[in-house]
Amino acid sequence: MVKSTFIKLPPAKKELITAALLREFSNYPLQKAQVARIVKDAGIARGSFYKYFTDLSDAYEYLYRQAIAEIHAFIKLPSAYEPQSFYQNVVDFVEQTLCSQYSKLFKMHVLYNESLVVRPFSSKVFVKLSTQNWSAMVLCHAAIKEIIVDPQLKKPVLAHLKAGLMLLTKETK
Repeated sequence: MVKSTFIKLPPAKKELITAALLREFSNYPLQKAQVARIVKDAGIARGSFYKYFTDLSDAYEYLYRQAIAEIHAFIKLPSAYEPQSFYQNVVDFVEQTLCSQYSKLFKMHVLYNESLVVRPFSSKVFVKLSTQNWSAMVLCHAAIKEIIVDPQLKKPVLAHLKAGLMLLTKETK
């Protein structure tokens, strides 16, 4: 977890360091990221980096959680299964992500970093969902990943997602 020394920094300095983290992690997978590039870009001493973060993984998780919270903030999970709500959430999330400063970060995350970090949302939350809502969440996340990796697939992936979400409304025997 990010250290309190980072949390207590003046906003301008925190933004400068966060911007350097974003540039690094948007251009390099976590395994190839370098503290040296981050501190040079941010204009801070190497020792300061370790006063703020335990290591590169810690810095990455901080940045990823910030990005996901900002982009994911507007998503509302309906209590009852509503395929159109799920579909619209995905459309909105994809649009917001692809047009955001985090676009390259999310692509790098899906391609290289996803298995290296702690998931921002607990699996325990998802297993408490109804079968329909859980299934819809799985479909939606798979569609989002495909579109982030290759935005040219957006139209056909969204068409498949819409059809798949509608299949979940059919009564099971």
